[in-house]
Amino acid sequence: MALDLFRIDERLLHGQVIVGWGMRLGLERYVVVDDALATSEWEQDLYSAGLPPGVSADFFSVAEALERLPELMELPERGAVMTRSTSVMRSLATAGLLDGRKVNVGGLHEGPDRRMALRYVSLRPDEADDLRAIQAAGGRVSARDLPTAREVELEELLRAAD
Repeated sequence: MALDLFRIDERLLHGQVIVGWGMRLGLERYVVVDDALATSEWEQDLYSAGLPPGVSADFFSVAEALERLPELMELPERGAVMTRSTSVMRSLATAGLLDGRKVNVGGLHEGPDRRMALRYVSLRPDEADDLRAIQAAGGRVSARDLPTAREVELEELLRAAD
């Protein structure tokens, strides 16, 4: 699968991702990596309800994703990998699955111990460390809420969160 989007977004599959990113990139499949969702069929149905006809979603635990992503990367479909946390994306990066890939931070909102960097990205210190580790493992981390918005490189994002 031509994986065109690796995105960290707490909301996972929602209108901004499906319409803003998915339609623009011509995505045919979403791979959601989330341990809790991987075991909840009704939540999977809920997240999949907004997908356009012909677009599918797979829900994997982190362990399953580490095993299956290399195989999925060989499929001809255009796809996206979605995680709700920096730590899960870091797991994929440290396994060597993100080398040379762009990683988009698109939706980490205000919360305890988080500092606002952009209107759509607030970070805790451990999340900033995760993003640094993803980049150190070969991923290119940047923030952008929509594909037409200005891309904010990791160093600028981290400076804004300090």
